[in-house]
Amino acid sequence: QVQLVESGGGLVHPGGSLRLSCAASGWGIETMGWYRQAPGKQRDLVATITHAGSTDYLDSVKGRFTISRDNAKNTVYLQMNSLNPEDTAVYYCNARTFAFSYWGQGTQVTVSS
Repeated sequence: QVQLVESGGGLVHPGGSLRLSCAASGWGIETMGWYRQAPGKQRDLVATITHAGSTDYLDSVKGRFTISRDNAKNTVYLQMNSLNPEDTAVYYCNARTFAFSYWGQGTQVTVSS
């Protein structure tokens, strides 16, 4: 069983930055990542990172967001720069083992002037 605790969401002006963190308990985690869901829309992958450090990003966040991971702490981070209103959503942390996928409770990110 893996539990995820997210932090770091909030309200930011356009062009600002936020850093999300997600700490996982448990073992056997291979891939960690962030997804987001805006009101009335589907949940989309934002960024993922494997245990070895390979990353993947949603096209619209490339060059603005950076995902990183501390394997010793079982923690994944999402540094978000140059935020714009289209980035407003609930951001969910995800962790995958060989057999299961786990989700955090979500943290709200609002980009507004």
